[in-house]
Amino acid sequence: MTTSIIIAVCILMLIAYLFDLSTAKTKILSVILLLLLGWAMQQGCYLLGVETPDFSSLLPVIGNIGLLLIVLEGSLELEFDRSKIPLVKKSFYSSIVPIILLALILTALFSYYGNNDWRASLLSAIPLCVISSAIAIPTVRYFDKASREFVVYESSFSDIIGVLFFNFVIYNEVIDVFSFLDFGKEILVMLVLSFVFTILLAYLLNKIENHVKFTPMIIIIIMIYFISKYLHLPGLLFILILGLFLGNLERLDSVKWIHKLNPEMLHNEAMRLKEIVIEATFLVRAFFFLLFGFLLETKEILNLQTLPWSLSIFGLIVLIRFMVLKILKIPISPVGFIAPRGLITILLFLSLPASQAIGIVNKSLIVQVIIFTSLFMMVGAIKSGKIDNSSEENIEEQLQG
Repeated sequence: MTTSIIIAVCILMLIAYLFDLSTAKTKILSVILLLLLGWAMQQGCYLLGVETPDFSSLLPVIGNIGLLLIVLEGSLELEFDRSKIPLVKKSFYSSIVPIILLALILTALFSYYGNNDWRASLLSAIPLCVISSAIAIPTVRYFDKASREFVVYESSFSDIIGVLFFNFVIYNEVIDVFSFLDFGKEILVMLVLSFVFTILLAYLLNKIENHVKFTPMIIIIIMIYFISKYLHLPGLLFILILGLFLGNLERLDSVKWIHKLNPEMLHNEAMRLKEIVIEATFLVRAFFFLLFGFLLETKEILNLQTLPWSLSIFGLIVLIRFMVLKILKIPISPVGFIAPRGLITILLFLSLPASQAIGIVNKSLIVQVIIFTSLFMMVGAIKSGKIDNSSEENIEEQLQG
């Protein structure tokens, strides 16, 4: 039985790799194919009478590690200098404004139509407001450079802001001035710790001479992230800062103390770390969506009762996104189509306490919104292939202007 499971997992990972390769040509997102494959596996096991253990407890663990690796991979690829400041500002505004607007609208709708408590409604609304970097970042690999950078920044900010917002509401039963002060202190503490841990990790990466050096590094990064999560601190902030620092060492020559870290050698080591992170991210992300697909039931996907809600939420997501991008003078095509819900949506939904769950927001609604936003994103992926060089230059000017 063990041998059969290992063979099956290997075959599934190879199929996931083929899905990843095919995305560039077919524009069919690998996440949709992975969910379908996972669901097909479940149906196959049912028809063959194969008993399977309950994998649901694995989902949050794999999801959190996947989220960490995805943000780290994306931030390692980003180039940051003074010229990128307008791009970073625009991506920050385009992530935070839709989250707040959509959360307020959905909270009002859930409270009014479901007669739910406002806090429970808000907690259920937040997971639906966050762009999933797990889906967005891999999708834009073949976009023009400016659009790709914008989406990486925006989706990473969205994940961080979404988690912060969710934790703020869940850990503060009463929201007042003191809760905001505590929240501000938590962010400040995490910023300071992020810079300290980043320097320490960079020093270790430079000094470890053992042939095994990246495994302990990745373990330490994961440990710091989960300790900060346990302490209710925004650990993704640390991941973003670490990735930006290691990915932009050659641009920090003007900083004197950087020379003590031997930046040239450290840059080479950071590139090796990046390659390992890319490989690990693929495996974890593929396994997560396969597992989530495996845990889906047909009635959850085809639930007609939640369909009006999921379509309405999808419509609000698109409307608010287009409106915000228009105000920020950001081209709608192709980045306007990149607003998927996915891994982070599932993680936050699974984190909802049973006492705060509401009937309207269930697994069916979450799955349907993920599918609708992913299909919509495919339109953006198709449009990106039709953009010529002059259009790319125009997009870059508007994003960085």
